[in-house]
Amino acid sequence: MKQRIAHIALVVKDYDEAIRFYTEKLKFRLIEDTHLSEDKRWVIVAPQGANECSILLAKAADDQQTAAIGNQTGGRVFLFLFTDDCRRDYNNMLAENVRFIREPKEEAYGLVAVFEDLYGNLWDLLQPNENNKGALQGER
Repeated sequence: MKQRIAHIALVVKDYDEAIRFYTEKLKFRLIEDTHLSEDKRWVIVAPQGANECSILLAKAADDQQTAAIGNQTGGRVFLFLFTDDCRRDYNNMLAENVRFIREPKEEAYGLVAVFEDLYGNLWDLLQPNENNKGALQGER
């Protein structure tokens, strides 16, 4: 059996501001933006070079969903963006005014920095070390 996670839903306030953040500040690709109704769109973004998993930007539709914006995991790191060069991406993201909670730091598993998306969700920017290099290619 072969299975994979195709998309992860990220609740957002506004489609267009979320698209701008992910495509302009993080340099993600806009894969799809299909209007389904007056209020609903199917918006998919993904990091450069990503083939397996992408993010579905889902506009909050009610009070419960609105309350989850920016805190989808109760304050824990929500998503993990693997990179082949943490310092390069850290500097590029700083130049785009992305807010970092923690500068790059060497950990047992690699070089990692923590940043916030436009709503406050926490992300790890992670460059796996030699012991975990297969994780970058999805070989864990």
